[in-house]
Amino acid sequence: MALVDTLESAWYGNGSAPWWARPLAALYGITMRLRRGLYRHGWLRSTRLPVPVVVVGNVSVGGTGKTPLTIAVVEALRARGYRPGVVSRGHGGSQREPLLLSEAPDPAQVGDEPCLIRASGIPVAVGRDRPAAARLLLDAGCNVVVADDGLQHYALARDVEICVIDGVRRLGNGRLLPAGPLREPLSRLQRVDLRVCNGGVAATGEYPMQLRGGEVLALADARRQPLVSFVGQRVHAVAAIGNPQRFFDSLHAAGIEVIEHAFADHHRFAAADLAFAEDLPVLMTDKDAVKCRQFTQPHWWRVPVQAELPSAFFDALDQRIEASNRH
Repeated sequence: MALVDTLESAWYGNGSAPWWARPLAALYGITMRLRRGLYRHGWLRSTRLPVPVVVVGNVSVGGTGKTPLTIAVVEALRARGYRPGVVSRGHGGSQREPLLLSEAPDPAQVGDEPCLIRASGIPVAVGRDRPAAARLLLDAGCNVVVADDGLQHYALARDVEICVIDGVRRLGNGRLLPAGPLREPLSRLQRVDLRVCNGGVAATGEYPMQLRGGEVLALADARRQPLVSFVGQRVHAVAAIGNPQRFFDSLHAAGIEVIEHAFADHHRFAAADLAFAEDLPVLMTDKDAVKCRQFTQPHWWRVPVQAELPSAFFDALDQRIEASNRH
């Protein structure tokens, strides 16, 4: 974790990256350009499906809100008459072969984010071969495929690209990994169809997105109560997401006294991880809750959020999908 802290300080603050970071970033940039070139010239194959494909991704590492946006996109497409499904790599899961998720999938097998999306009643397929996984959605009757993450995975051809940007941290120092947080150069933003700014202040050409909550739900039963019922209380806050501080800050902003427990993204929880010395309420993200249901306690709560975007964003997305259908 010390190295991660050092790098993030360099990326988003005033720290200095280790001496070896810049030459590795240069090598990474060469590798990325070579890989893109191989796909562009057809030396690596990109599979095009007979239905529109929408990719929701980012150009920086860490959590930017891709999964809540993916769910919001699917719900908006459903409201407009489409039958969308979601394809995912299944990060954090053991599943390698393409699999269409059941109603109660195992996060250890298929990953936490696919389980969270499936819990919203959305068809989800996972697999390292994304085109093959996406075909399972077509067999299930979907007529639009939404890829949760995958902006850099060119094996699946796409018709619409949506890039999510952290509105608070933005793009850090603007350098490639590991000297900076970028998976691709800043110029990549000019080639995506739609840019979304999660929190903060949206720049020109970006659609603003806010993650709204306000209610907590018990993991053990059907209890629910407003988040404000914890105002002034001390709680344990648990987050194993790309940017845990975003979750902690949201609880602080609500007036809750937080004891922070950050874990690595996609961490596989065991009961011992949450055996804290102080017997206080435990609040966690929806993404983490799907991995803790087998050993939950009555005082554990999940804090769901929904992505809110202007209708102009969904109109623009619809127009691009319709244009791809005409080609």
